[in-house]
Amino acid sequence: MARSRGNGEGSIYQRSSDGRWIGALTIGYSSRGTLVRKSVSAKTRAEVVRRFKVLQAQYDSGAPLSDTQLTVVDLLAHWHRDVLRHQVAPNAAKNYKGIADQHIVPTLGRVTVAQLTVLDVDRLLSQKLDDGLSVSTVQRIRSVLAQALDQGIRWGSVTRNVARLSRAPKTLRPEGRTLTPDEARRFLAALAGRRNEVLFTLMLATGLRRGEALGLRWSDFDESNATLSVRRQLKRETGRLVTSDTKTLRSRRTLNVSSSVVRKLQQQRRDQVAACERAGPRWIQTGFIFTSIKGTPLDPANVNKDFQLVCDAAGLGRWHPHELRHSAASLMLAQGVKLQVVSEVLGHSSIRMTSDVYGHILAPDREVASEAMETLLWRE
Repeated sequence: MARSRGNGEGSIYQRSSDGRWIGALTIGYSSRGTLVRKSVSAKTRAEVVRRFKVLQAQYDSGAPLSDTQLTVVDLLAHWHRDVLRHQVAPNAAKNYKGIADQHIVPTLGRVTVAQLTVLDVDRLLSQKLDDGLSVSTVQRIRSVLAQALDQGIRWGSVTRNVARLSRAPKTLRPEGRTLTPDEARRFLAALAGRRNEVLFTLMLATGLRRGEALGLRWSDFDESNATLSVRRQLKRETGRLVTSDTKTLRSRRTLNVSSSVVRKLQQQRRDQVAACERAGPRWIQTGFIFTSIKGTPLDPANVNKDFQLVCDAAGLGRWHPHELRHSAASLMLAQGVKLQVVSEVLGHSSIRMTSDVYGHILAPDREVASEAMETLLWRE
């Protein structure tokens, strides 16, 4: 009676169908009770022996064994189906899948993960840059592949992440366009009496992201202490307006607002009460600070359109609401607010991000530092 092979035992044989040599290693049983084996293959016996020895050594050392049959397209599919779509918002998962299907699968999809090399990834990124894709898009392609391979390592199907070993294309972070003090005052003047006057005023005064401002509820406004608690964001997702967590953990923050902003919010509350009375039974109570004439959340797309109308009225040309955030940060720094404080107000994940984007505004501070050292060391 033939003895069944135990864990760690293997065999080498030649496959009759195509003459290739196979080295198979028994590693245990699946959750369904079926035998699990890892295998390597080669055209010659000598080569398969060499590969089998590597496989055996990995198993003996306790290192995860790569799946020699798993292709990149299969890994991406498993990652999306079993992990990714449960971890990120539907729009984000759709975006990840689109990047994989459009940019990774056509070139690397049929390559087995075990045979994927750093050179393969570098060539893919280089080709995408040559095709005219932006650096940020190519960085995103690399990130998607790297995250999928990370998951493969967790599953034990991949032994190393060649995407993270590849060279990410570099780009200088562009300086965000900002309103000058004069342009900011013109913008506020053009806002007077408009429906979204308080919304845009608040965004300029605090640097709130559009989604964060639209996600504010009256329960987030502490009138006595003049603070706003940022706890969520409003966005359109799969055709619906939904609220979700803030962009990062640091984005959850409490902001102090000036007396002028407090008065604006008080007026917003009175205007909303009047709108509720006019709407009568058509009013939908949602608790949001900024709503439609029926009480429902504001659609970000409509907010963008109204914002452009204000910019046109102020003679500013074409701008995006997010540039109010850049403007708020720049104006704070120009007024001497410390970089760390600006970073906390914006809810950046790190002070380094704030410095990378707005460091050029700190030139006067650096001049003060150099003058201080000049006085200390050389002037009597």
